Amino acid sequence: MERSERKYWVPALERAHEVLHCIAARPSRLRMMDLVSETGINKSTMFSLLQTMETLLWVTREKGETYALGPVFATLGRAYFSGIDLVAQFQRLAASAAERVGETAQLARLEGTHILYLAKKEAPAPVRLVSEPGMRIPAYATAMGKALLSQMPDDRVRALFADAAFERFTEKTVSNVEALIVQLAQVRELGYAVDEEEVVNGIACIASAVKDPSGVPVAAVSFTMPLPRWEAKKPDARTEVLRLAEQLSALQ
Repeated sequence: MERSERKYWVPALERAHEVLHCIAARPSRLRMMDLVSETGINKSTMFSLLQTMETLLWVTREKGETYALGPVFATLGRAYFSGIDLVAQFQRLAASAAERVGETAQLARLEGTHILYLAKKEAPAPVRLVSEPGMRIPAYATAMGKALLSQMPDDRVRALFADAAFERFTEKTVSNVEALIVQLAQVRELGYAVDEEEVVNGIACIASAVKDPSGVPVAAVSFTMPLPRWEAKKPDARTEVLRLAEQLSALQ
């Protein structure tokens, strides 16, 4: 950042921002000294930061002296998501689509190497998904992530994941960027992406990208369901997810 851009910079906020991101990445796992080690912030400053953030309900200190994000972010998150037109459009259109498929519809956008879940419309099914708005999951492991990554040139995908570690959620999770590139070629050919037990065993997902008028992807939509219902429902889910993506794209 240029010196002129830092003229009114507040270092304490930058440090708090760094601490919050560490806690968000590993909730309920980091103690104060872990955060000191992760960030390089000295112990006395970290103590003051955590005390202040705990008072403001930015973080909560748990029984094992570990930290998690506090309830203030739920309030701020709800306000943030409610202000996004795309979320409102999704909620309106996804209700009937989820009812027709009989499975949960979700909306997410790409943030770096992860997808951020923005909204969910659950169908009246006996299985509830653990993913919720505000959650982040590596894009390479998800149908929505692959639907969005497929809109990029391969070289850009390689650069994006150059320093990324490919965490294996299941035995079917893609393990490296070149294997991901192969999958993305298939997504481009089909026009939609699938995830069959790549994030959670026994769960399948189908997704398509939502684009703005210039063709730039702004989000992705998906249907997710237990594997025993996947083969029977895949044709209808494919039709509905492509229709939903097209409807949302037309509104951008």
